[in-house]
Amino acid sequence: MATETTTDAPVAHSATTAEITPLPPFSPDLYQRAWASIPHPSLPLIATCHAHSVTVFSLSTLSKHSVLTGGHTRSVRSAAWQPPRGKVSGKEAKKLRLVTGSFDTTAGVWTWDQGRREERLEREIRLQSGEDNKESQEEEEEEEEAEDEWELTIVLEGHENEVKSVNYSPSGQYLATCSRDKSVWIWEDVGNPNPSSEEEEEEEDEDEWETVAVLQEHDGDVKAVAWCPDVPGRKSKYAPPRRYGDDVLASASYDNTVRLWREDGDGEWVCVAVLEGHEGTVWGVAWEGRQRENDKFPRLLSWGADGQIRVWSLKEPEEEEHGEGAAGGGNNNPWGFGVPNTMRRSLKEEWECTAVLPKVHKGDIYSVAWSTETGLLASVGSDGVLALYQETANTSEMTEEVEETNGDAPTATAAGWKVLTTVTSAHGPYEINHITWCKRYDAGSERKGEEEMLVTTGDDGVVRPWQVRIQ
Repeated sequence: MATETTTDAPVAHSATTAEITPLPPFSPDLYQRAWASIPHPSLPLIATCHAHSVTVFSLSTLSKHSVLTGGHTRSVRSAAWQPPRGKVSGKEAKKLRLVTGSFDTTAGVWTWDQGRREERLEREIRLQSGEDNKESQEEEEEEEEAEDEWELTIVLEGHENEVKSVNYSPSGQYLATCSRDKSVWIWEDVGNPNPSSEEEEEEEDEDEWETVAVLQEHDGDVKAVAWCPDVPGRKSKYAPPRRYGDDVLASASYDNTVRLWREDGDGEWVCVAVLEGHEGTVWGVAWEGRQRENDKFPRLLSWGADGQIRVWSLKEPEEEEHGEGAAGGGNNNPWGFGVPNTMRRSLKEEWECTAVLPKVHKGDIYSVAWSTETGLLASVGSDGVLALYQETANTSEMTEEVEETNGDAPTATAAGWKVLTTVTSAHGPYEINHITWCKRYDAGSERKGEEEMLVTTGDDGVVRPWQVRIQ
C-alpha cells in the first residue's frame, strides 16, 4: 500500500492540552427531542429544530428569541439560514429567511421582516456590554411580543418521503434538499436578488422558486447535503469554470457512499465522484471552511454508523490536463459537451481518502463540526460522547492507512490527527444528535463575536453551549 507524508497548511497551533466545560444551557429547555441547532452566519442567533417547530435562541442572552410554528405537520428535522441576496440603496437586505425540512415531506421557506427590530438584533450585543439600559430592553421585548414574527411564505413540495436535510449554496441562489426517497433536489431562488428600489424590494416579498434538478443516483436514503463554502480554493485552477460551475454539492447516504455533484456546461447537474469506504450508513458530510495552502480545493469530511470520520481530498490533475482539450472546448475532443453526461470523462473527479481519524465513539457518529477559525474538529453520536480532535503536521502521529476508494491507486493518510479531549455523558444518558461551532456573544465571553464555542443538541431537549480552551 503506497503511503504519503505530505502535510497541509495552515494547521492550527499545536495544542498540548484542551478543556471543554459546559456553559449555562439555552433557556427554556425544549423537553422533547431536538435534532439540530444552526447558527446564523452573521447575527447572534441560533435556530433549533424540534417537534413541529423551530426555536430561535439569542446567542447574547442564551434565551428564546422567537419561534417558527404552524407550518409543518410532522417533526422538523433540519434548517438552514439563507445567505443575504441583494441590497437596497447600498444596504443589506433586511429580511431573515430560514428554510426548514420536515418529516411531512416538505421544505418550508420562512421570512421575518425585521424592520425596526433589526436595530434590536444589533443592540443585543451592546446590551451585554452595558451600552443600553434595562428599560430599553424591556420596551423592545414588549414590542417583539406585540408583533407577528415569522411567516411561512412558500412550501416546497416534491419529495415522496421525509426530508432529512436542507442546505443553501454560498450565494443563497440554490437550495438542496434530500429525503428518504433516495433523491436530492436542487431548487433555485428566481426572485429578484438585487432590487434597485424600495418598490422592487416589496415585490421581492413574493418568494419564487424553481426545481432545477432531481438527482436519483443514490441507492438508499439520503441523510445529508452540504454545499462547498465560498473559499479561495473553490475557484482554483483545479476547477476551471469551463468544465463546470463553481458550486459543488456533497450528499451522504444509507447506501454507505458520498456523492459529489456539479453543474456542467449544458446546465445539467451531474455526479462527478462517488466516495466509498464507509462500512455503514454515512450520516453526514461537512466541508473545510478555511483557506488551504496554495489555494488547494477544500477538503470534505464524512462520518457514519461505522464510527469512522474520514477526510477526503480532491486529487489534483496533472498540469497538462488543464489545456483546451481537457476543458471540452476543442473540436477534436471526443469528451466534450456534445455527448451524453455518462460519457464525459472530463467531468469526472478523483477524490482520495487522506485520513481516518482515531476512533473514539462506540456507536454511530451523528454529527461532526469543523472550526473555520482553528481547524479543530468536534464529534458527537449515539454514545453521548463529545470528542475534540486536532490535525498535526507531525507525520509520526499519523493515523491508520486507508485503502484505495475513488482513485486508481491505493492512498494513505496525508496528515495526522489526534484526540485532544473527550467528554462522556455530555447530555447525561441521552444521544447527542448535532454539534456546531459558533461565535460567542454572551456576557461571559472575553471577545464577543470572535471567540468560538461549541453547541450540542440532544434527545433530552437541551441545547447546551460549551467553552473550549486549548493551550
